[in-house]
Amino acid sequence: MPFPFPIGAARLAAVACALALTALVGCSDGGGGGDGATESATRSSASGGTQVTIKDFTFEPASLTVSPGAKVTVVNKDSTTHTLTASKGGSFDTGDIAPGKSATFTAPSTAGDFPYACTIHPFMKGTLTVE
Repeated sequence: MPFPFPIGAARLAAVACALALTALVGCSDGGGGGDGATESATRSSASGGTQVTIKDFTFEPASLTVSPGAKVTVVNKDSTTHTLTASKGGSFDTGDIAPGKSATFTAPSTAGDFPYACTIHPFMKGTLTVE
């Protein structure tokens, strides 16, 4: 009995997806090299948003500069649940993010430095700078 779609189309779609993922991974900052003495910083516009990745019990980047009201997505690529929570004032809190999941928060509307940590693993720290 014939398939409802050509097998070649399914394989082509799978290859296209694999190539797209490879391109995305190839364009990302693998974080290799360097002596770890400097923290990376990323600038974001309010419209474009930005991302923090949790991996190996660290925030990447640990220092992040965004515009007031920017959307920040936090992706947990670690093996356990984490949070990204403002250390003072309750400015932002992702709540628990399970492994493989993500959460988004809105940066404060006022300029300043906002230290944050994982409430589950308090040794994980970073700083959100709004300017």
